[in-house]
Order: sequence, then structure tokens, then C-alpha cells
Amino acid sequence: MKLPFDGFPIMLAPMAGFTDMTYRALCREQGCDFTFSEMVSAKGLSFGGKSAELLETSPVERPCGIQLFGREPSIMADMAKRICDEYHGDVALIDINMGCPAPKITGNGEGSALMKEPLHAAKVIESVSKASSLPVSVKFRKGWDKTSENYLDFAKMAEQSGASMVTLHGRTREQMYSGTADWDAIATVKAALSIPVIGNGDVTDAKSALALKAHTNCDGIMIGRGALGNPHIFPEIKAAIAGMPFTPPTEQERMAIAIRHIEGIVAHKGPRSVVEMRKHIAYYVRGMRGASAFRAAATRASTAEEMVGMIRRFVEGGEF
Repeated sequence: MKLPFDGFPIMLAPMAGFTDMTYRALCREQGCDFTFSEMVSAKGLSFGGKSAELLETSPVERPCGIQLFGREPSIMADMAKRICDEYHGDVALIDINMGCPAPKITGNGEGSALMKEPLHAAKVIESVSKASSLPVSVKFRKGWDKTSENYLDFAKMAEQSGASMVTLHGRTREQMYSGTADWDAIATVKAALSIPVIGNGDVTDAKSALALKAHTNCDGIMIGRGALGNPHIFPEIKAAIAGMPFTPPTEQERMAIAIRHIEGIVAHKGPRSVVEMRKHIAYYVRGMRGASAFRAAATRASTAEEMVGMIRRFVEGGEF
């Protein structure tokens, strides 16, 4: 099936607790080519309740991708079909998470734990691919640990099972987010597959994006932690790929986005959601003078107005 983007897409990785609808919209406005929902439990979705809230998308990001996780082939297939039927036009891709390293996910045999069960993972991918009227992609890691780096066979299996695209994060589950991403692994998978291969891991700026592209010959880049508090990374990378100059945002411009983030998240989730911004603010102020003190102070903000006021005083160099 045809993928919902052309050229060399620069995407925002789905990150639970961070890439909600508000932040995804901000990144798309800055030039991000494609976004995904936070990962959605297929089983939770089948039961109803809060999992369905994660399917909400912004008009700015449509069409986008929905990332499902789970290990039951029939439930995964049913929920993929439901999404295709009920969110037609808003969603253009179903992504299967087989890379999440969180213990609460892997403990249930989901996420990257499925890399230990490639035959079962194949059943999941095949079931979803057959049920979905949209293209299906699979995101996975190098393997469970350094003794079981089965990424190449896993990638080939995903293609044979019906995936239209794969994304490889060049770390094992054992590494979590430590160490260095193995770009050689991404290059190996790219050389072996006929479907698009998206590279993921250690892209934090235009220089590293260009290096990943050159090193792996990948078909696109997915940016995770490097995009947190930094939606300007997308125009920076796209300018570099196009050979165009890029003017970094000023601190005032960076924090103006943070204020919009606060206002958007509160408008979407209600006044109490301002507490969610505390972790985001820590990323927005990275590298700024006085960032450490500001982060500590921001954890005391209990309203949007209070946090916005603190940001404005911080940018102006006053007491916050």
C-alpha cells in the first residue's frame, strides 16, 4: 500500500506521556512531516475507556498514524480494522509497537518483548496487515539484549508478514535509552529490505540527521527525545537536507512555543493538566542560563497563568 508521505520524511516518534495531540500539532506547524499517536493498548481499546482518548488527533496533523501495541493477533486485528473504519481520512497509517522497553509493557509480553517471539510477532503483523485497509508499519529495536540481536531476521519477517514500512531504533531493549544507537544495524536492514526503512536513534540536530541519512541510506528519520522541547529541530533538519540556511530560534521564540504548549494542553485536557507541563518545561529550557533553578521553580506552578508568568519573567531575566 502507498505510504502517506513522499520524499524523505522527518517524523516525530510516538512517546508515551510526551507526544500528545497538543505537542504533535506544534511540531507539525514547525515542519514535521508525520506524527503518530502515543501508543495505544489494543486490549484497552477493545474494553473501551481511556485508551480511546489517545486516538484523538488535531486537524493540523491529519492524516497521521496510530500506534497500537499488544500481543493478541485477533484483538490487534480487530482494533486496527476499527480504527480504519471509524477514523477514515484522519488516520493514514497503523504502526505496531514492538520496541517499547518499559517493564510494564514487556512484562505482559508486549512491546520489545515480542522480539523474543518472532514467530508470534509474525502472526500479529500478518493479522493486522490483513485486517487493515491502511498501510501497516512496525517499530522495533536491535533485539532484546546483546546476545539476541535479531533485528535483521525480524525486519525480513515484518516485510514478509505484510508491513509496508519498518522503523528501527538502533538499541536493544537491555540498553533502554543508554549508550549509542547502532546506525550500522539500520544500514544493514535498509540494504536487505525492499520496503522503506526509517532510522531512529541519536538524532538531536541537523548534523546528526545528515550523518544518519548518509551512514544508513535510510528512507526517512524518526526523532524521539531530540524533539522534546525542541519542535524547531524539524525545520532545522529540513533546511540542512535542502542545503538551505537555518536561523536558530531565540530563547524568546523557544519559550513562546512553550507558552503555546501550556495553553494548548490546558485547553485540551483542563486546568489540572498544567502539571504535565513540568516535564516538558525541563526540555524547553535546556542550555539556557538559569535553567536548573527555573526547572525547580516550575515544579511549584499549579496554574497555567502562574507557569506562563514564570516563563515570561525567566526570559526577561527577572526573578521567577
